[in-house]
Amino acid sequence: MNAPIDTSTYVITPPGIPTLPVEGSDKLFPIHRIYCVGRNYAEHAIEMGHDPNKEPPFFFQKNPDNVITDGTFPYPDKSSDVHYELEMLVAIGKGGVNIPVESALDHVWGYGVGLDMTRRDLQGEAKKLGRPWEVGKAFEASAPCSALVPASAIGHPAAGKVWLNVNGTQRQVGDLNQMIWKVPEMISYLSGLFELRPGDVIMSGTPAGVGAIVRGDVMEGGVDGVGTLTVKVV
Repeated sequence: MNAPIDTSTYVITPPGIPTLPVEGSDKLFPIHRIYCVGRNYAEHAIEMGHDPNKEPPFFFQKNPDNVITDGTFPYPDKSSDVHYELEMLVAIGKGGVNIPVESALDHVWGYGVGLDMTRRDLQGEAKKLGRPWEVGKAFEASAPCSALVPASAIGHPAAGKVWLNVNGTQRQVGDLNQMIWKVPEMISYLSGLFELRPGDVIMSGTPAGVGAIVRGDVMEGGVDGVGTLTVKVV
């Protein structure tokens, strides 16, 4: 969802501000950047062919305007192997650099549910060639998301089922307590690499069970205590 802006001072019409809705409110959360944590559940790291005990956290980005909230996912061109990855969103309300783990949750505005849709075939080709992943991760509509819920309303969930069904069949299931890097740790580590800003969104990683979807599939998932998300592939 893009919020309108004043166009009178620009030489071309700029795009609107990417936003996420807020549950129970008509106000919007403006998106600055989207950081995605790679392989943050041990079983998912293993299914992708990696040893989770040997890796520090790593991050890649999606573009803010990759976010969609209308409940549909348009199957992208140039790929025949598009995968779902259900994740909890962490919305940053206060920025900073080198944020201590002990105070990291003070920087969180709220939480949501999102899908890190992935053109797995194109990502695989990029990996083999040692190239960046954007072609597989940061394409249009690659981040279907739910509305956000404020931390002031639900607290800071550290445990809770993370799940995804496709056409009513369970495909992914895990628990927030299985994350290798917990929310305070990922915020602290990430803020040592980038200056976090209000409006940043962190996609916190996905449990095992990722797989392909086709047109017509319906993906239903959620994070207990946070919210749910239903998306149809069109």
